[in-house]
Amino acid sequence: MGEADPDEALLARVAEGDPAAVRAIVARKLPRLMSLAQRMLGDAAEAEDVAQEAFLRIWKQAPRWRPGQAKFDTWLHRVTLNLCYDRLRRRREILTDEPPEQIDPGPAPDRGLEARDVAVRVSRALGALPDRQREAIVLCHYQELGNIEAAAVMGVSVEALESLLGRGRRALRTALADVVER
Repeated sequence: MGEADPDEALLARVAEGDPAAVRAIVARKLPRLMSLAQRMLGDAAEAEDVAQEAFLRIWKQAPRWRPGQAKFDTWLHRVTLNLCYDRLRRRREILTDEPPEQIDPGPAPDRGLEARDVAVRVSRALGALPDRQREAIVLCHYQELGNIEAAAVMGVSVEALESLLGRGRRALRTALADVVER
């Protein structure tokens, strides 16, 4: 690895049980974890649960963390994605007698909320992508990871990541063609 991991010193302090370090790592990582989980799951409450579980894993892993083996942020994104996939698999396995409540697809009561409507459409289109394409889009466009780091998180080559991004972008462009034309 060419550059030093900016989280190593903080993680060492977390491993020592330093309460200030714990607060600092939560402040530093929580917004990105919540954003990643929210985009992958489409549910704020589940995103909070995933973030909590990810922080539990940080605290358990901190004493055993070996600097230089992997970048902490890459490991944390992978843990968060795995937790999201666990929840997505459980969703598919749950059979119920009643269909889930649906969001009213009708127009917003106030036309000024058009941006929110577009955001909902984008979120739905993102949710309809195959898992790996959605993961690539979320990591690069929403989590703002570079292609090299996103590829490392996903465990694929940069070329494979770029292929996933290309297919995902084309699918989103098709799904949102009428939004783009507005």
